[in-house]
Amino acid sequence: MDRVNGSVVTEFVLLALSCSSKTELFLILICFLLYLGIFLGKLFILLLVIFYSHLHSPMYFLLANLSLIDMALSSTTVPKIITDLLNDYNTVSFQGCITQICFIHIIGGVEMVLLIAMAFDRYTAICKPLHYLKIMSPKICVAFVITAWVTGVIHAMSQFAFVINLPFCGPNKVDSFYCDFPEIIKLACTDASKYEFIVSANSGFMTMGTFFLLILSYVFILVIVWKRSSGDLSKAFVTLSAHITVVFLFFTPCMFLYVWPSPPPSIDKNLFIVDFAITPVLNPAIYTLRNKEIKTAIKRWSKKKYLARFC
Repeated sequence: MDRVNGSVVTEFVLLALSCSSKTELFLILICFLLYLGIFLGKLFILLLVIFYSHLHSPMYFLLANLSLIDMALSSTTVPKIITDLLNDYNTVSFQGCITQICFIHIIGGVEMVLLIAMAFDRYTAICKPLHYLKIMSPKICVAFVITAWVTGVIHAMSQFAFVINLPFCGPNKVDSFYCDFPEIIKLACTDASKYEFIVSANSGFMTMGTFFLLILSYVFILVIVWKRSSGDLSKAFVTLSAHITVVFLFFTPCMFLYVWPSPPPSIDKNLFIVDFAITPVLNPAIYTLRNKEIKTAIKRWSKKKYLARFC
């Protein structure tokens, strides 16, 4: 075999894609429906935010960016799984595997920072409403998005630098639907324990750090509201409920994947489906069902379409 970066391994075999024809058809159908739901749901939110003037605010600017990121995160894995299953192809090239890993971690890092930005937005709206538009100015919102992308790139490249030069000369079977740093490092033909620790520490610290920061921010907001409203937290809970739900849906699988040293393959596969397919498809429903402004925008948009048919 030709060497790639000093390695004799030119491709990896994704064992999770090796299954019976009935299982393949089931996976293709489930992945297609979930991806279709993700794409249509995110596109709907984007169009709603762009064309409905009442949603031209910092919160919905960040929500639109989060929708784009969710769509991108799912697009790194789900379409390839569908095409591979359709073509009975369960291998991925070395370059393709590394590229997929980098995109997953870049986009994952971006999403974490955007969730922090959205928590800050809710803190400002609830605790400092009179200064909201001044604090959450367009420049600050754009700065949040730029910071998110810079953080995502640094997070991914800091791990990529350790992995790209590892020698891969033996086993090339990955018991998963996709490539990721922990699984690939285990296949290196060297003592990779220190690299596993570095990658786990990097992803684990970022995941746990972001999660606890978000939880602390929500607790801080609720404490302030409780003090100001003599114990009435109902409005604050309504405002924060969608964000808290999305945070738990996103971070729970991440913590199992990167904080747990060696999760069983069956759990790893199930968490993949949750993190890359189920969570992104649920997010639009969560924000739509629990947000009065979006509900109003949907009703007005539907009404305009209905009237347009009869005019």
